[in-house]
Amino acid sequence: MSNLFNVYSLWDIEPIRAEGCKVWDKNGTEYLDFYGGHAVISIGHTHPHYVKTIENQIEKIGFYSNSVQNSLQHELADKLAEQSDYTDYALFLCNSGAEAVENSLKLAAFYTGKKRVIAFRESFHGRTSGAVAITDNPAIQSPFNTGHEVTFVPLNDIDAVNHELEKNDVTAVIIEGIQGVAGIIVPEKEFLKQLEATCNKHNVPLILDEIQSGYGRTGKFFAHQHASVKADIITMAKGMGNGFPIGGVLISPAFEAKKGMLGTTFGGSHLSCAAGIAVLDVLKEEKLIENAAKMGEYLKNELSKIEQLDEIRGEGLMLGFALSPEYAAVQNKLLFESKIFTGSAKGNVMRLLPPLSVTKNEIDIFISEFKKQIEKL
Repeated sequence: MSNLFNVYSLWDIEPIRAEGCKVWDKNGTEYLDFYGGHAVISIGHTHPHYVKTIENQIEKIGFYSNSVQNSLQHELADKLAEQSDYTDYALFLCNSGAEAVENSLKLAAFYTGKKRVIAFRESFHGRTSGAVAITDNPAIQSPFNTGHEVTFVPLNDIDAVNHELEKNDVTAVIIEGIQGVAGIIVPEKEFLKQLEATCNKHNVPLILDEIQSGYGRTGKFFAHQHASVKADIITMAKGMGNGFPIGGVLISPAFEAKKGMLGTTFGGSHLSCAAGIAVLDVLKEEKLIENAAKMGEYLKNELSKIEQLDEIRGEGLMLGFALSPEYAAVQNKLLFESKIFTGSAKGNVMRLLPPLSVTKNEIDIFISEFKKQIEKL
């Protein structure tokens, strides 16, 4: 057997079946999923409508190029516009979050004719060339990536942003709706409002990276909508396809489309659109964004009763909290003893990103097991 390129740290667990908020490994062991594969599982594993929609589509046609008409793209765009409340924005479909970020940066640069990007410290935007250049982590940047003109400024520091914009060489400002990899860091609402205003003043596109924090995860369709702001460009991916690879960019009417300026082979395929449409159908029919808000509030409230925890950060079902060193082992104990998947982030932070369909009973199980494990340490 040939070797895989060994770049991942792997748990010795192989899930082979999943349903809702549960997964089963090859030995038949059941796990509760409070991580959703990096916030990818939005409507729950193997949702019946999602499965049936993909099955029906693959029996017809799975793929053809973007040189032909594909009405599924229009259906996806219409449903996304309705639910996101970005009704006058255009949609460009691609394959992943990193690709969405690359295209958003390229689009901004076409618009402004400039190069330098303002990003924020502790940011994470992806691993392709432009996306990793605006990610504040030199350890994952190769010499090839470091030629991009990027300035990192502190989060919530509007003076620092204004100082850079006044140099008149900035092509875009990009910010995450909530910083996920950094440890669930929520931008201040007033800062986001000031950021929108100063970008408008300088005619610099504001890009909201909603790849992890979008698609209803925070109890709003996009996390930045908690601050009542609008972005010029919005990047999406993870929850968009519930596991099927799909990404997208929502684009303000201020940007003029020209033939050939953006492109993709696999983006917007019949099969990926079917997956994306199914996700939006379920989000609406089962009121999962409302459920994310309600269950997120319940989960945060129950966590706040645990005396070993200090600040619980985030919105909806995108929550995190730092664990002091004596409790660092609790994540592995939850996984291998309690059979519950959770995530980690910078600063010894536990990330909780369950499917938006999670129930009160499942949250109660998590809280009970978490208390049990933390008390044993």
